[in-house]
Amino acid sequence: MICNSSLLSFGSGICKDYLCGLLYYRRGSYARPFSGSEPVAGYDRVMALEFTESCLADAISLFRYYKKLGDGALAQLSDEQVYATLDPEMNSVAIIIKHMSGNMLSRWNGFPDADGESATRDRDAEFVSPPAQRAEVVQQWEDGWRCVFGALERLTDADLPRRVTIRGEAHSVMQAIHRQLAHYAYHVGQIVFLAKHLQSENWRSLSIPRNQSAQFNQRVGRGEASQR
Repeated sequence: MICNSSLLSFGSGICKDYLCGLLYYRRGSYARPFSGSEPVAGYDRVMALEFTESCLADAISLFRYYKKLGDGALAQLSDEQVYATLDPEMNSVAIIIKHMSGNMLSRWNGFPDADGESATRDRDAEFVSPPAQRAEVVQQWEDGWRCVFGALERLTDADLPRRVTIRGEAHSVMQAIHRQLAHYAYHVGQIVFLAKHLQSENWRSLSIPRNQSAQFNQRVGRGEASQR
């Protein structure tokens, strides 16, 4: 499947990359049995890890990895499941995405010159009243990540020692990046956990499927794949 990153006129504006991914998951690419000649399910579009000594390049790679996991989980959910919770204290995928997007827009707009906690941010409001339509939830997800990558791709490793503040607390740029990487991994893990629970036996693995570790390790050994 070939797709580009231009915006498609769909709903409130969902990125073609997301829609292509949505079709990719729903067509069952992650559910194909392993025959020995084809890649392990869940990793058929993953290339070998690119060796780098750049802290920044590796961080960007990890951010993209966690976005990909979130894309894969979201693509498997029905519209209703995007808003589902397991108990009254739990956040839905829609709420988690609303919070992540609010955090991303606050942290990365003006980074690293502006304080990471924007004066206009209302963090408490991120945990109530998610967008009413799935397309709006997806748009928040894409807008947030676009802000993350836009800020990071303007930097070089020479920027890592620079000083940046979050709520007035001083960080190096490197510390701020690691802080956000850990934060987003935490919330993407929540999204994947909830999606896997809701899909149950219909879940299509986003990691190495059961009983296929040996095959996957062989592909890594041949330089064909990486869990990233």
